[in-house]
This record gives sequence, C-alpha cells and structure tokens, in this order.
Amino acid sequence: MKNTVNAPIAQPFKLVDHITYAEGSVISKTLLDKGIGNITLFSFDKGQGLSEHTSPFDAVVHILDGKAEITIDNEKQIVSAGEMIVMPANIPHALSAIEPYKMLLIMIRKKVEKES
Repeated sequence: MKNTVNAPIAQPFKLVDHITYAEGSVISKTLLDKGIGNITLFSFDKGQGLSEHTSPFDAVVHILDGKAEITIDNEKQIVSAGEMIVMPANIPHALSAIEPYKMLLIMIRKKVEKES
C-alpha cells in the first residue's frame, strides 16, 4: 500500500503556491496518499479538463484560484476560487477550465472502524 507525503510537514504553506500552471496542461501533485484516502492539488490551463468519469468514492473539490465548470450527473455548475463542491460516488462527473484554475481534491476511500 502506498503511504506518501509530498507536502511540508509541521510547517504552514499556501496551497495555491504549491503548484504552478503549465501552458496547455493539467498538473497534479499528490500531497497525501494514505489507505483511507488522498489529498491532491491540481492546476488546469484554460480549456483543459478531465472527461466524464465516475469514482467509487465521494470526492470534495475546493477551487483555490480561477474558475471551473464542473458537471455532475449532466448538471453544470460554475465553481470559483474559495468555493467547494462535493462529487458523489458512482455519479458521472467532468471538469473543465473556463479560465486557468487550481483545485484541491480530497477523496475518502473507506470508513475508519472505531476501536472497541
């Protein structure tokens, strides 16, 4: 099982400054990847996106900079810097950059069992 940390440990940092834009590209940078979930930074140049797909897990997108069009179950939403949206498990979704944008994706893969 992967157990990666690709972020400053025990030090504050600005998410928006931790990833750059690249012309005509989508960049992703995994900050944490644990058995129960992962946290990933993305940057999208204008016109770039992720085509429609599904995930078996709920995911939260927090837009850090710019503006995205996020389609969930054929309903388009415009999500801007400072806003978040939940993409439910097993529902088709797609993302497109209206303008360059950066986002934080938080995905929880499984429930943590309580200790007795």
